[in-house]
Amino acid sequence: MSDGRIIIISSPSGAGKGTIISRVRTALPDIEYSVSLTTRAPRPGEHDGVHYHFVTQEEFCRRERCGEFLECNPYSKNRYGTLRAPVERAIARGRDIILEIEVKGARDVRRAFPDSIGIFIAPPDFEELRQRLLGRRTDSAEDIADRMAIAEEEMHAANEFDYVVVNDDLDAAASRVLEIISGK
Repeated sequence: MSDGRIIIISSPSGAGKGTIISRVRTALPDIEYSVSLTTRAPRPGEHDGVHYHFVTQEEFCRRERCGEFLECNPYSKNRYGTLRAPVERAIARGRDIILEIEVKGARDVRRAFPDSIGIFIAPPDFEELRQRLLGRRTDSAEDIADRMAIAEEEMHAANEFDYVVVNDDLDAAASRVLEIISGK
């Protein structure tokens, strides 16, 4: 049995990575998904253990001190991290696993696992990204401004990834990510 692959999907907040990943997981039900830990509060419709593991700042820091993270970084006033153990178990069992992480985390994972596949989901433009964030109706104006500033930095890192998929058409973008993962 060969080792599974780590598939990193990263993008600015609001570019559509979560929706694309949902479609990929529906089309490829055997692919595993790494549920990240976060210190932020759940958004409407999010469930602990499904979308994220929602933890306190104290719990996050305890896990960080114990070396449980493959990567962890602050993002827009909160902390996010990928647990090492589930990722290592998946690849050891020969299962591919998707990591939905931000750019700094992607860099950390790529250093630890240089053979991972990096896919960057880009918005068609910054105005569309801003409209998507506003459309969520979950973030304050300050949070949106913060996420837009981070997005500008992240867009400069797109060339660090193996693939860049522009999400100007959700069906086409999801199909392209499926092709990449399937090796077509």
